[in-house]
Amino acid sequence: MPPHDGGGRQADSAVTQQMRQTARDIFLHALREASIAGAFRRHVHLDRSVLRIGEDLYDLSGERRVFAVAIGKAAYTMMDCLHAQLGALAGIAVGATEAAEHRLGVQYFRGGHPVPNAESWRAAEAMLRALKQQGPAALVIFLMSGGGSALLEKPINDDISLDDLIATYGKLVVSGATIVEINAIRKHLSAVKGGRLAKAAAPAQQVSILVSDVPDDAPDALASGPTMPDSSTVADCYRVAEGYDLPAQLPESVRRLFAGRALEETPKADDEAFARSRWWTVLSNAEVRQAAAAAAASAGFAVTIDNSCDDRDYVSAADYLLGRLRELRQGVSRVCLISGGEVTVRVQNGGQGGRNQQLALYCAPKVSGGNVTLLSAGTDGIDGNSPATGALVDGTTLERAREKGLDAAAALAKFDAFPFFDALGDAIITGPTGNNLRDLRVLLAY
Repeated sequence: MPPHDGGGRQADSAVTQQMRQTARDIFLHALREASIAGAFRRHVHLDRSVLRIGEDLYDLSGERRVFAVAIGKAAYTMMDCLHAQLGALAGIAVGATEAAEHRLGVQYFRGGHPVPNAESWRAAEAMLRALKQQGPAALVIFLMSGGGSALLEKPINDDISLDDLIATYGKLVVSGATIVEINAIRKHLSAVKGGRLAKAAAPAQQVSILVSDVPDDAPDALASGPTMPDSSTVADCYRVAEGYDLPAQLPESVRRLFAGRALEETPKADDEAFARSRWWTVLSNAEVRQAAAAAAASAGFAVTIDNSCDDRDYVSAADYLLGRLRELRQGVSRVCLISGGEVTVRVQNGGQGGRNQQLALYCAPKVSGGNVTLLSAGTDGIDGNSPATGALVDGTTLERAREKGLDAAAALAKFDAFPFFDALGDAIITGPTGNNLRDLRVLLAY
C-alpha cells in the first residue's frame, strides 16, 4: 500500500487504535460463531434411539455397539459434543493437549504437533486394535479435525523409527509444500492415513463427522484422510518430493522408499472398506469467513470475501491481498477484505513465530503511514512454534517498533516475528481453542 491513504491523510493514532481493536473483535466474533457445539446442534441429533448425522439416520435401538474415534485439535470438543448426545460412549480420543475432562469409556492420548510423539504412535496402535475388533453390526463414528496428521501416526514400514518419523515431519512442514502436498506423502508412509483406518474398521458401518481445516474441494486431506478414499497417489508423492528437493533431506529409512519407488498405494474409492462409509462436513472455514463478514458489516464496512490466495506463498498472498484492498478502496470510505485458508512459508532460519505472524510482519512496511489494518490468525489458537495464533499490523506499526528499538526487517529475515509483535502488544493470543478451521485474514481500509 502507499504511505498515505487515497485522501492523503496520515494514519491517525486514535483511529488506528480503534481499528486494531475492531480487527480483533471481528476475529474473536468469528471464532465464537463458528463453534463445534453449534455445528453439532445443527447436524447431529439423537431422537428416540435414532441418530441423525447430516442427512443420514442410524438406528441405535437394541444392543447395537457404537464406537467413537476422535482425532485432531478439536478431538476432545467433538467427543464431548457426541457424548452430550449419546450419553455413555466407548471410544478413543487423541488431541494436542491434555483433556480437561475424561469421559467414562473413552481412552485419551496426547499426541504430538506439528510432529508426532510416542503418544501419537501408541494412539495409532490402540485405534488399529480396537477398530479391528468391530463387527458388521457395529457403528463406528469418526470425529475428524485438523492436526490429526501428526497427532495420530504409525509408519506402514517397520524400518521407520519414531525418530525417523519425527525428522520426516520436520522436513515436510518447513519445505514450502502445501498442506495437500504434505499430506500426500504422509498418507503413503502411514498405517493409519489415506483410508487405512476405514480399512481396519471394515466391515463395520462407518460415518465420519468432519470439522475441516483443508480446502473445501479436498476433504480427504483432513488429518490426511484416515477414513476416506485417497485421491493422491504414489506418483504424486514422488513428484512432490522431487519438486521440493526432499529425498536428500529425509532419514535413510524413508529415503530408501523414495529411491526404490517402494511406497505402497493407499485404498481408493472402489475399495470394499468404503462400501458402508459416509462422510459429513459439519464445520469449515466457510463459517469463519461468513461470521467475520457479518461482524465487519455490522461495524460499518463494505465487505468482500476473497479466497483466491489460499495455499499461496505468504509473500505472493500478501501482495495480492493488499493490491485487492487498494482496488476495493477506490470510492469507498470504509472497506473490509476477508480472506480464509492458509498460506505457505518456507522457513530458512529458526526463529519464533508462524505463517500468520510472518505474513503480517511482511505487510508492516507496505502499510506504513497509511490507514490500513491487517490481522492474520489461526482458528486453533496456535501459530507455528509461538504462544500466539497470529498478529496484526497497521500504519503505525513500524513507527512504534522504532520507538522500542525493534528491527522489523531483521525479525522478518530470521522468521522471528513473535518477539516483535509481543513487544508491541500486537500478537493475537487466545490459547488453544479446541477448534481448527484454517486461518483468517481481516484487512480494513478506512
